[in-house]
Amino acid sequence: MKLGFKEKFAYGIGAVGKDMVYMLSASYILYYYQDIMGVSAWVMGIILLIARVFDAFNDPLMGVLVAKTKTKWGKFRPWLFIGTLTNAVVLFFMFSAPPSLNAKGMIAYAAVFYILWGVTYTMMDIPYWSMVPAFTESGKERENMSALGRSCAGVGSAIITIVTVLAVAAIGNFALGKSDNNVHVHYDNVTAYVVEMDETGAATGKVEEIGLNKRIFVTADQSEIKDEFTFNQSNCNFNFSFFDPLDSNITPLENESELTYTKDNCSIDVVIDKATDKALVSVYLPKEDFAKVPKDRGMMLTIDSTKEVDRLGFKYFSLIVAILFFVFILITCLFIKEKSTVDVQTASIGDMFKALVQNDQAMAIVITIVLVNSSVYVTSNLLIYFFKYDIGGASWQGNYTLFNTFGGGIQILAMMLFFPVMRKFLNTLKMFYVSVISAIFGYVVLLVMALSGVNSVYLFFVPGFFIFGAVRLLNVLVTVFLANTVDYGEIKNNRRDESVIFSMQTFVVKLASGIAALAAAISLSVFNISKTSSSYKAIDGSLLKGLQAAIDNIKSSGGVSVSGGSIIGLRFVMTVLPMIVLVIALFIFKARYTLNEEKLAEITAKIKERRDASAT
Repeated sequence: MKLGFKEKFAYGIGAVGKDMVYMLSASYILYYYQDIMGVSAWVMGIILLIARVFDAFNDPLMGVLVAKTKTKWGKFRPWLFIGTLTNAVVLFFMFSAPPSLNAKGMIAYAAVFYILWGVTYTMMDIPYWSMVPAFTESGKERENMSALGRSCAGVGSAIITIVTVLAVAAIGNFALGKSDNNVHVHYDNVTAYVVEMDETGAATGKVEEIGLNKRIFVTADQSEIKDEFTFNQSNCNFNFSFFDPLDSNITPLENESELTYTKDNCSIDVVIDKATDKALVSVYLPKEDFAKVPKDRGMMLTIDSTKEVDRLGFKYFSLIVAILFFVFILITCLFIKEKSTVDVQTASIGDMFKALVQNDQAMAIVITIVLVNSSVYVTSNLLIYFFKYDIGGASWQGNYTLFNTFGGGIQILAMMLFFPVMRKFLNTLKMFYVSVISAIFGYVVLLVMALSGVNSVYLFFVPGFFIFGAVRLLNVLVTVFLANTVDYGEIKNNRRDESVIFSMQTFVVKLASGIAALAAAISLSVFNISKTSSSYKAIDGSLLKGLQAAIDNIKSSGGVSVSGGSIIGLRFVMTVLPMIVLVIALFIFKARYTLNEEKLAEITAKIKERRDASAT
């Protein structure tokens, strides 16, 4: 009996929830702990690499456990239910790190919950994909259900990619508005400076001290305020304006609106010493704006912590995703019935490496997959930083979402339209070369645009078209090539390692994501991108003294502005590094992969001869 709409819907909706959870973790875990919670970037990179490699080795073990499971509910559904429930709980706690933890405590928290997340996700992911033969009968039906699952998984990934940043901001603002997070610092205890920057963001050495009355208003999380509290432009929105010192109400001058600045056109550092109730403010302005600063005006400053908005936003957004995930998989468990007992083919790590050593073509493709995915994942990990800190602006979340929406659409077109059309004119090997060259070209255009100061998201659609389209085509092509190596291995080794070869694909993708996460994290650390603690050093344990010393250094010698990271470094890492890796992948593939159409035809003929001979 063929499957009905109910079973198909139940299986598909489970894939939507499953990949919503996966994409939330894969795309935002580094950003959450490094940018929002203040964990060192390189430490997070090591955690992510270790966890992903551990998770990759854990997959075969989970396959063995599923294979040996026997219950009245079947092999798969018990693990699917238990894995989903535990993973949903872990997901919520993973994005709910207590801000009161010290640095070591936060690192331990991130490591424990990320590794737990990977283990529990594997508990439900392996049985989800392995259960198809247990509730289908024909080979065609199994192919259709697997394709349905993959398509619905893409929908789940797209949902998270498109809505997360805007949803986090909306939920965080709503949650923050429900609590009292206002901190006031008396204006008599504020020392304020305005620092001139050149076009590169470096301080020129010109500093104006605002010596009249000042007023500072800060919105922040009370739990973060210990002896000192520090802001910089990476985690706050701010606005400052000038007022007439004779005005007792300190009302901003309406006819001097050009003297009102926001995060879009200046940057800032603020340190509040709660022990003395003193504050030090340094505002960094471009040359043309610095010249407009009035010497006979007071200053009023308002700062709102977007870090706290993001922290609360991710906490409650992850709760929503976790609940949807559990409900969707529960539907799968309730409406999918295991109709037959099937043997789950599992491959150990030893089997995988044995198959690789004895199959040089499989080795070439696996190395290619690792390199291609590593290059893509480096860019995807850094993309949010590019939009937030390079392009910037008050609408960066909307631009980031729009770009991802465009990219998702291009990837769908690549699978459904570009691939079949190109296949009519090119063989798979030529398509591979065209795709890699297309991706490299897209990265070159992206780098040129970034270095040229382009900030229109619509113009970035041009390199996005070449990169996103090529990436999806490459994902399809390497799967085809991997299938070809199975036939090759049957001829060479007299053994068909189909299950072993394809189980390796998940392993290498996870390995690539771990390598890319480490590379992205190291670049964030080296180039000081979005460092949530101040880039100046505390003196005698006081950040207040540290910022004062930095200001004094700028005044005396024209030191570098303490408020920014190296945007140039970010641009090169997210474009040049992927280009280099793709070029290496291209050369390795060209040198090692030899299964062209003529050779594949020979292999197919030999396999047919062998099977015909054995049949007789």
